[in-house]
Amino acid sequence: MGTGSGFRSQPRPEGRRKASGKSLPDAVALAVKAGFVPDELQTQVLRSQARQGILNCTRQWGKSTTAAAMAAYRVVMRPGSMVVVAAPTEKQSAELVKKAAGMIAAYGLGSGGIRIRKDGIHKVSLALENGSRMVGLPGNEATVRGLSAVNLLLVDEASRVRDALYQALRPMLTVPQGDVWLMSTPWATHGFFYEAWANGGRDWERISVKATECPRISREWLEREWREIGDVAFRRDYMAEFVQDEASAFDAEVVREALDKGVTPLALGLMEFRRRSQERRCSP
Repeated sequence: MGTGSGFRSQPRPEGRRKASGKSLPDAVALAVKAGFVPDELQTQVLRSQARQGILNCTRQWGKSTTAAAMAAYRVVMRPGSMVVVAAPTEKQSAELVKKAAGMIAAYGLGSGGIRIRKDGIHKVSLALENGSRMVGLPGNEATVRGLSAVNLLLVDEASRVRDALYQALRPMLTVPQGDVWLMSTPWATHGFFYEAWANGGRDWERISVKATECPRISREWLEREWREIGDVAFRRDYMAEFVQDEASAFDAEVVREALDKGVTPLALGLMEFRRRSQERRCSP
């Protein structure tokens, strides 16, 4: 299990007790009631108290379903909450909101139901009678501004979301000091998802899930996929590794080190040429 514990600054209590002392169900219990039985790592995510979390995981692990369970729990159990879902496209964010709505509907079975409607403002949205809302946003930073007082921001497929969109979203968390979770299969060794994972420091809780750690993915399937898609794609999609883009002119670490030292672009090109020449000479 690849788990990194980040610094959990001012963790939010889940509020599992009413003033009367009666226990309230936690996110895992409600997920099970909705038909989603989380595995060990999914349970860890749902019960996390982190203010900022990163889920870097294999394909087909269930990250979107886990995120939907987080979102559904927040809007049901914390009245007046505002949850925002972002993704590379509006279709993807709509799919997550749809999953969350299905879970909310399942929560209310046998208890008179939970009325779900749209918020009357956003195309992809839901609103509850307790004052909570959930909004799914398109992947365009020019059209997402205007929302505020966001209590939970979920960024699905974060490695494919543009930096400009993420930068436009973060100020929405300011007043309530809301929580943020980035969830994705890794992609390139640059961008906000990679930077938060590699260099974000103790402010982030990091959870990594490889396909070999997922009980629902067989070894036989993984061996076949490795043969079919190749080593680089396999390491990204199934082993949760950030792999240098083979089409990149420069190694990302070389670029970062050069920028830190104030090296000019011309000098950087010479450094990279010498590095690759040295590697060829050393190769058998």
